[in-house]
Amino acid sequence: MSKKDLRHVRIGGVPEHFNLAWYLTLKNGEYRKEGINLRWEDYHGGTGQMCKALRNGEIDLAVILTEGIIKDIIDGNPSKIVQTFVQSPLVWGIHVAADSNFETINDIKGTRAAISRFGSGSHLMAYVNAQNNAWDLAKDLKFEVIKNLDGAIEGLTNKSADYFMWEKFTTKPLVDNGIFRRIGNCPSPWPCFVIAATEDFIKSEKSTLKTILKIINNTTVEFKDIPSIDRTIANRYNQKLEDVQEWLSATEWSQALIDEDTINKVQDQLSELKIIPEKWDYNKLIKKL
Repeated sequence: MSKKDLRHVRIGGVPEHFNLAWYLTLKNGEYRKEGINLRWEDYHGGTGQMCKALRNGEIDLAVILTEGIIKDIIDGNPSKIVQTFVQSPLVWGIHVAADSNFETINDIKGTRAAISRFGSGSHLMAYVNAQNNAWDLAKDLKFEVIKNLDGAIEGLTNKSADYFMWEKFTTKPLVDNGIFRRIGNCPSPWPCFVIAATEDFIKSEKSTLKTILKIINNTTVEFKDIPSIDRTIANRYNQKLEDVQEWLSATEWSQALIDEDTINKVQDQLSELKIIPEKWDYNKLIKKL
């Protein structure tokens, strides 16, 4: 099949271990065998950056944080959730500079949270952490935009920000190397990653989308059974083998559409935190294929 006969699809995601299944299926040429030229784009800026890319038509699909895409669809992003990708919660580590004086979560109350973007997971989860600890959301949250993980290292090191929330296994090497210190954890209270597609793509390429989901689901359903998958992840993402094994045991992928109760739970929390102006009907946020 010539390149011009292929269906061209652009997908975005964070360059983290959750998304290794996409890399493996792309490397194996599984989409191309079905006539699809799927191009993966790493988004180091995370969910906030991907929301913008979906809006601008730079990508057709995104593997994106559940709370971030729900907020952005309500804010006008012309996309829909088409499937849950990771069913288990994301465990956000709460990090400070290794040499800082902060020892507990209470110590960082009222200080500056480093966030990748407004509307990103690091921004929204700072609210969840504040609520968990009974902080005053109006007074005790301050933000410093640092764009990505490299920006967070710089911001915490030069003291332009005080703490940073990011997935704890991704930042574990920085903790091990004495750059960050983790003072606590904050698990997301819902399945962490979903797959979202632009409405234009769903309308024009529904069968292509169904094929892509079928291929990725065939891999994620057996992901933990792939021989030496723990070593592959450890080598690719510079992780310790025992950290990868702990992460694998706690992570569950999904092959199903996110359910109405979960969508409502996310919206209830975002509404309570005044992050969304209104709650939407389930069918306005998802698309059953």
